[in-house]
Amino acid sequence: MAGYKKLGRPSNQRRAMLRGQVTDVLRYGEIKTTLDRAKETGRITEKMITLGKKNTLHTKRQALGYITDRSVVISLFNDIAPVYKDRQGGYVQIFKLGPRPGDGAEMAILRLTEKDKIEFGKERE
Repeated sequence: MAGYKKLGRPSNQRRAMLRGQVTDVLRYGEIKTTLDRAKETGRITEKMITLGKKNTLHTKRQALGYITDRSVVISLFNDIAPVYKDRQGGYVQIFKLGPRPGDGAEMAILRLTEKDKIEFGKERE
């Protein structure tokens, strides 16, 4: 049994989708998506925040290799990770919303737990 869900996509498309969703969660603080996607995206987002807490050159390069926007990586290391410095995991929350009207897929909101303490939307170079 695999350690992740395939989400009905080939591996390259799945990885690209998850990279985009992780970037959006770190950029905006929350996203609305299907429950299965939210669970997989949450796992990876927690790993990225853990990298941000270590704050070494190596972890910055690892984050840049996954997150698609350089300004989001800068925000992760400077703004997001310091908020979670005393927390040992549990950086994201998943709220179930019920079925989507069109196809009945279970929808959810994936949100950073300390979203209120973080400033989003800063312009960076």
